[in-house]
Amino acid sequence: MKIIMLGAPGAGKGTQAKLIAEKYNIPHISTGDIFRANIKEGTKLGKEAKQYMDKGQLVPDELTVRILLDRVSKDDCKNGYVLDGFPRTIPQAEVLDTEVAKLGEKIDFAIDVDVPDENIIHRMSGRRSCPGCGKTYHIVHVPPKKEGICDDCGKELVLRDDDKPETVKNRLDVYHKQTQPLIDYYSKQNILRTVDGTQDMNDVFTAITALLEA
Repeated sequence: MKIIMLGAPGAGKGTQAKLIAEKYNIPHISTGDIFRANIKEGTKLGKEAKQYMDKGQLVPDELTVRILLDRVSKDDCKNGYVLDGFPRTIPQAEVLDTEVAKLGEKIDFAIDVDVPDENIIHRMSGRRSCPGCGKTYHIVHVPPKKEGICDDCGKELVLRDDDKPETVKNRLDVYHKQTQPLIDYYSKQNILRTVDGTQDMNDVFTAITALLEA
């Protein structure tokens, strides 16, 4: 089962992708995680990606496609995978379809986690990250035991640049312009499924599994 997760940044598609991966025993592949790992390791690719991410811009197709295709060619992807954060543009989607078709395969589902912009801005500006271990919190929904301090390693939590309201709004503008067309793209292929992302996390997951198993 090859699944693509769609939805604006902060819609919760990453959380749902992890739950799907766990339930169906397939890898969760997040371009964001791959980029962050490269940034942390200070690789050439990481430095390139960071320049775009810090401004709330999308990492260019060429960089993203290279790293993604290498990942899905690994043995653990033979039974499928959940793509989170890719494709983000029509050209990326077309490249993915072409490469998957070369293997005699196809994408089975594109799941759109739909959440209004104002909900996302409120949700993301409350996120806090630990610069030490990378654990994330939310000041309302998942607060640390001690305010502003990571439960696991005791470091002071930070509001990441890409979670600041002005950056989030920029990211949403970019999303609507470049990524929203994918909804039409996958709708025409009859593989698009939409869920209401404003519900409780577990209800969203229940809705997704019902669609996957329909």
